[in-house]
Amino acid sequence: MSRRSEPTVRSCVVSRLAMPSDQLIRFVLDPEGRVVPDLRRRLPGRGVWVTARKEIVAAAEKKRLFAKGFKAAVTVEPGLADRVGMLLEDGAVQALSFARKAGEVVTGFTKVETAVAREQLAAIVQASEAADDGRTKIAAALKRRFGRTDAVPVIRIFRSEQLDLALGRSNVIHAALLAGRASENVIERVAALARFLGEDGPAGIGDDGREIEPPEVPEKTAP
Repeated sequence: MSRRSEPTVRSCVVSRLAMPSDQLIRFVLDPEGRVVPDLRRRLPGRGVWVTARKEIVAAAEKKRLFAKGFKAAVTVEPGLADRVGMLLEDGAVQALSFARKAGEVVTGFTKVETAVAREQLAAIVQASEAADDGRTKIAAALKRRFGRTDAVPVIRIFRSEQLDLALGRSNVIHAALLAGRASENVIERVAALARFLGEDGPAGIGDDGREIEPPEVPEKTAP
C-alpha cells in the first residue's frame, strides 16, 4: 500500500522531537557556509530542521545548534528568526495578491458586507488597525447570514499598507476571500505565519473562526 500521502517526519535540532515536516522549517547552507531558510524545501544540500516557531529558531541560533546539525563550521547572521518571520509574512502578502488576480477577493466595506450576505466565503480579512465600528458591523453581518460570528475565520494579521500593496488599492481596511484554491493558499500561508509568531489556535487558522492578529510592536521613540 502506498504511503506517499503520509507526512514526512523529521527531527527538530532543538527539541530533538520527531514531527511532520510541515511543522518544521528546513535550513540549508549557501555556498559561503551561511545558514539560510528553505521554506519551500527545494534547495539542494543537507538540511537541518527546526520547529516552525520564532522562539525555537532563535534558540537554535543562540545555542549554536546549526553547526552541530550540519556537522560543520557555519555562519548564522544575527536576527535569523526575524528574517524567517519576514519571509513568511511576504509569502502571505504575495498569496493574497495572487488571490486578487484569481478573482477571489472582494474589497471595500459595502462590497464585503454584501459578499457576507450572498457569496461562498473562505475568510474575512481586516487591517490590524480596523476600527471597532467596522469590525462590529461585519460581525453582525456574519451572524445574520450564519447565525454566529465565527462561521469563517477573520484574519487581522496584515497592516493596511500591506493590504494596499497586495490588492492594488489604497486604504484597504476590509476584504473578503471568496471560496477557491487561491484563497485556501492565503489561509495556509497566514496559518503558517501565525504559528511561527505563536498566534495559532486549534489546528491553525479557521477551525474556530478566531481572529488572527499581529504581535504587538513596540513604539519607536524619537531620536
